[in-house]
Amino acid sequence: QVQLVESGGGLVQAGGSLTLSCAASGFIFRSNAMGWYRQAPGKQRELVAFITNNDRTTYSDSVKGRFTISRDNAKNTVYLQMNSLKPEDTGVYYCNAPRLGRDYWGQGTQVTVSS
Repeated sequence: QVQLVESGGGLVQAGGSLTLSCAASGFIFRSNAMGWYRQAPGKQRELVAFITNNDRTTYSDSVKGRFTISRDNAKNTVYLQMNSLKPEDTGVYYCNAPRLGRDYWGQGTQVTVSS
């Protein structure tokens, strides 16, 4: 079955950096697009970054120029490098794998940015 396991969250000061990882299993990773979403308290889950199986990337306007999504098909892992973090980046970050008409999600990892 599909499993997505995120890691790398934590507490960081504004202006700092974090790298999130998502280890995937249960499907052919290299053939699948992957995404990172986040959910702040009291807000809806929103797309942060997306990468296709051909390494095309898309970012939300709020993170463009600060975050970088990448993938390592040999390790079945997708990454989110987050630089110049802001307090408004605080939230639970979820790894996403859209497959065959449904979305698969990891358990989420908390990112807290202090001012």
